[in-house]
Amino acid sequence: MYFVYVLKSLKDDKFYIGFSEDVKRRIKDHNSGKVLSTKDRRPFKLIYYEAHLSKKDALRRENYFKTTKGKTTLKQILRETLKFKQW
Repeated sequence: MYFVYVLKSLKDDKFYIGFSEDVKRRIKDHNSGKVLSTKDRRPFKLIYYEAHLSKKDALRRENYFKTTKGKTTLKQILRETLKFKQW
């Protein structure tokens, strides 16, 4: 399986959108500072993920979520989740 995931930084309240074959390991990598692009934004909370059978489909979805339209869609999908302030 291939996963597209969305993390929310508890430091700056911004999202990080990524792709992985092992979501649990990847979140640990982000939170332990092993990922340079997110090292200064730790800690992170997983707020969304999707599973895909095709790597190509997962990468396409990741790229979509990184567009303006994709971010709008993601915020619509997560509208109830984002109301909670206990992050």
